[in-house]
Amino acid sequence: MSTTKRNALGRGLGALLQDAETIQRNSEKAVSSASKQVSAGVELPLDEIEPNPYQPRTSFDAESINELADSIRTIGIVQPITVRKVSEGRYQIISGERRYRAARMAGLKTIPSYIRETDDSGMLEMAIVENIQRENLDAVETALSFRRLMEECGFTQEQMADRVGKKRATVANYLRLLSLPAEIQKALKLDRISVGHAKALLSLPDEESQMEMCTRCVAGDWSVRKLEQKVRERLLNLDKSEAPVEKELPDEYYRVLEIVGKYFRNDISLKRGADGSGRITIRFKGDEEIARFLRALENNIL
Repeated sequence: MSTTKRNALGRGLGALLQDAETIQRNSEKAVSSASKQVSAGVELPLDEIEPNPYQPRTSFDAESINELADSIRTIGIVQPITVRKVSEGRYQIISGERRYRAARMAGLKTIPSYIRETDDSGMLEMAIVENIQRENLDAVETALSFRRLMEECGFTQEQMADRVGKKRATVANYLRLLSLPAEIQKALKLDRISVGHAKALLSLPDEESQMEMCTRCVAGDWSVRKLEQKVRERLLNLDKSEAPVEKELPDEYYRVLEIVGKYFRNDISLKRGADGSGRITIRFKGDEEIARFLRALENNIL
């Protein structure tokens, strides 16, 4: 369902390099508040570099790393990785772990690197922001990254949106994905459903109905539009199950409407579902109607 590889097909090397430079500029701008660059670019031994312990990306596609390794053997590394120094002769990757892995696979001994000075919080922020801006993360990883930054760095949704260059509503929608059952989140990570499918499932009221609809969606290879239609039908059926069935209401239900209705001049409705549950809705004009009703309750004269 991803379009990233399709969009890259048929484009020249110059266009791809231009994209890389644009992303790098945006990433540098986004993380400037979290670190200070202390090196303009040096060659570091690969053996002195270790992966980022705060890496938000949980999986790396082996085929794409192989392809990048082939490219590195041919033209070298176009864009340096970014690291921080943790001790003498030891560095941790802030961004560029995919390039680091491919460089090792290509047999390089050193790799061009920018060295930045930052603490753990800044390193976490830079790693997450860089991955999100490059769209390296799947939807669940992105949502988890947003939540982690908010919890560990104290960001609000508004601050998160500003950091990664997205609208606040986009951040909120990603966070909502984490309320879905774990099995649905797994289906999203494995591209069995798309974010559009997941958003449609969020409209259902409980995990049981979400799981059932997701299973049917995957088995039937439904489009987002078809799933949305099925969800609307399910919600309509749920509403109908709560619709008032006046002819079947016991007499005492009508007695309740009659008694309560004496204290309110507006509509009063009672809805009863097929399972016996329901609700009473009272429309009132002002505080006086409520006060009169409460006095009746207190005096036990209803």
